[in-house]
Amino acid sequence: MTVATARSGPPWPGPDGPGRLPKVPQEAAEAVLAAVEGLIGELRQIGVPVSTSESIDAVRSLEYTDPLQPDQLRAALAATLVKSHRHGRAFDTVFDLFFSPGPRPGQDGGPAPDADGTPVRGRLAARLAGAGDTELRDLLVRVLDQRDDLGLRAVTAELVDRHARIRPGQPVAGTLAVQRTFRAVEPDDLRDRLAGLSGGADGSPVSGLRVRLAAEEADRRVERLRQEIETEVRRRLVEDRGAAAVARSLRSALPEDLDFLTASTAELAALRAALAPLPAQLAGRLSATRRRARRGPLDFRRTVRASLSAGGVPVRLAFRPPRPAKPELVLLADISGSVATFAGFTLQLAQALRTQFRVVRSFVFVDGTDEVTDLLAGSDGAVEAARRIDESGSGVRLDGRSDYGNALRGFWDRWGTQVGSRSIVVVLGDARTNYRSPSVESLSALRRRAGRVYWLNPEPRAAWGSGDSVMNQYAPHCDDVVECRNIRQLRQFIERLA
Repeated sequence: MTVATARSGPPWPGPDGPGRLPKVPQEAAEAVLAAVEGLIGELRQIGVPVSTSESIDAVRSLEYTDPLQPDQLRAALAATLVKSHRHGRAFDTVFDLFFSPGPRPGQDGGPAPDADGTPVRGRLAARLAGAGDTELRDLLVRVLDQRDDLGLRAVTAELVDRHARIRPGQPVAGTLAVQRTFRAVEPDDLRDRLAGLSGGADGSPVSGLRVRLAAEEADRRVERLRQEIETEVRRRLVEDRGAAAVARSLRSALPEDLDFLTASTAELAALRAALAPLPAQLAGRLSATRRRARRGPLDFRRTVRASLSAGGVPVRLAFRPPRPAKPELVLLADISGSVATFAGFTLQLAQALRTQFRVVRSFVFVDGTDEVTDLLAGSDGAVEAARRIDESGSGVRLDGRSDYGNALRGFWDRWGTQVGSRSIVVVLGDARTNYRSPSVESLSALRRRAGRVYWLNPEPRAAWGSGDSVMNQYAPHCDDVVECRNIRQLRQFIERLA
């Protein structure tokens, strides 16, 4: 049930009292609460953290919100439920589903009729239904140019009627319906016509600037049309199947849950944006955790001084401030094509956290091993680091195909003696050796010398040991083998290093 069913009642909100809005009918209140409950459940389902106390705050915020004002509802619920800007877009999508807009043109419940008794929206819808496609596109240009929201909604509803081809009961997210409708308006031609209405080059010194501004404004209006089409399609899907069913078909991973190995170009950009604030957050948390990790040595003088009030009995022991030693972090990253993205993000994060470790040394391998610590330190971001590693040819010795055995032997032979008991060795890779010798003895020797050895694998745990994966042979020689497919899991592992 959505809030649209509660439109007939008076303004929401809670118990009567100073500064409170009057009560609404019980049925309307239950409709709003059901929509909020569905919204919270779907946010939790897609990974947005919503605690019980935050759910209570969201419901209490309704006491001061008018459900006839969607902007008020959106602001109140976002303020109580969303804690990160990365989750804002996911919240907006789910909110639009559970708090569907009111009636559209040609439906009951529109505005008051005009002088002859004909509903204004009904008259407009009837006119649009008799228009041809060319006339409809001309009208669309006009309403976009004039910023006529009422006309835009009416034209959009007619376009969806003609081109979306939504089938009742069909379990789809509506993406294809949006694409069909958007293509039908010929967006490139529409953009050119809107830009032409703002004037073109006339030879004046500012004509070039005027053209660019007109083009940008046309892009914004075409995007506004696309968003309106998307809203209309989703509204119809919600009417047909319910908000919860549509939400299930629209679910998409949050940036921190995107898979390193399968992310698209757009998703990689979202990953980089999500990773940007992570080093500072983790650095503060690691420092605090390290300070609280253990007490320092006994402070004898302060203990004796405190015991005087108890007749010399040391009832309360005093300790010196803890000064835990920082460990040394050694990273061995597979940069072959299959896991290069994962390695790039992890190396970038480790470099950003280097102040939390005594030393951070980074090595990359494909079928050979090279140190890239200095190269990464001089790079600005994962993209530039990947480019510089590629240009230097690091990690490649023979045919450029993954060879974990040769890479591990090379690392042990050249740098094994530099690893000590305070070293944390982290291997990044999928452990797929192309059926070559895994050289397990090299990893075993490294484990005996290092303080701890971890292996981060970006593949699902169910795939370990299948095909040419030798993860099951490496696992006994590691302190822990961790599935690390996204930023959320990577963050949890980094926090464990404290």
